[in-house]
Amino acid sequence: MANSATPLILLMLISLLAAIEGAQNSTELKWAKKLKTRKKTTSSETVTNLQFYFHDTVSGKTPSAVRVAQATDTEKSPTLFGALLMADDPLTETPDPNSKLVGRAQGLYGSSCQQELGLIMAMNFGFTDGMYNGSSISILGKNSAMNPVREMPVVAGTGVFRLGRGYAIAKTHWIDFTTGDAIVGYNVTVIH
Repeated sequence: MANSATPLILLMLISLLAAIEGAQNSTELKWAKKLKTRKKTTSSETVTNLQFYFHDTVSGKTPSAVRVAQATDTEKSPTLFGALLMADDPLTETPDPNSKLVGRAQGLYGSSCQQELGLIMAMNFGFTDGMYNGSSISILGKNSAMNPVREMPVVAGTGVFRLGRGYAIAKTHWIDFTTGDAIVGYNVTVIH
């Protein structure tokens, strides 16, 4: 009798495990996923891909980025060389500003190039959604803002991303050349 019940119990256990795994997969976030890599990492490292949109608003009554300093000749420069802005920009799941908020980009960026619109960015991307709530990544590097695609380094992380490193690919989704407002898509790969 015990032998005939064993396959049935095994089948029920396998079904239960499959249902639990399916439930866990259904709670995955649309904007973040863990990746399997071909390259060897240490056994405790994870590779995560994040895709979200950065909304930088410098115009209007409630801008998310404001100029906090500038050089005496900044206004004469075609690249606004010397301008420094402080930002608290929303990060959303889609380009729609009303889509789900997944975090905030807080930090500063400044015009650091005289020949092109090149920004030096020191930004903390703090996440507020799902298992990444309370975790952050830090980006420090040059953003050649007029290039259609640019790459910046991820130099650190906190929470889930503690000791994180990686890279961010930024693509301008929309820009208003009159005001400077922009929506930028970010595709970030973090090893943590």
